[in-house]
Amino acid sequence: MDRSEHIAIGRLAKHTGTNIETIRYYERVGLWPAPARSAGGYRLYGTEHLKRLNFIRRARTLGFSIGEVRTLLRLADERKRPCAEVRVVAEAHLTDVRTKIADLKVMERVLRETVARCADGTGSHCPLIDALYRDETPNRQVSALRSLGGARSRSHHPARV
Repeated sequence: MDRSEHIAIGRLAKHTGTNIETIRYYERVGLWPAPARSAGGYRLYGTEHLKRLNFIRRARTLGFSIGEVRTLLRLADERKRPCAEVRVVAEAHLTDVRTKIADLKVMERVLRETVARCADGTGSHCPLIDALYRDETPNRQVSALRSLGGARSRSHHPARV
């Protein structure tokens, strides 16, 4: 795309593989300035929009929240580009990612053990079905899973899933 060229939202979407509604959403939440409009009222995006959209997409692919992306963009827009501040945002996100990975590992182990308790599937009692019927909020379930992860319990209580 030439520096002076402007493209419509459909071409920008196709060029970047981004849904049109996602592009509009990023504009609505202030991740980039409103683009110029054609005489017919169509949005016209330039090179800076393309660069910014690529930045946003890469950050979102890494799991950064909209708020974190906004912070990173603000820092990127500053002339000094304070790397130390960017590092703080990235380290906090890395901590979140590591926590999620740990939670997923615990969930995987508990699910694997629960599936193994289902044996060959010929009996009428199913520990997995029992566990899914339990009335617990997701946060309590993860806490229960974490406590199971440390204890490595061999208990056959579906309530602990």
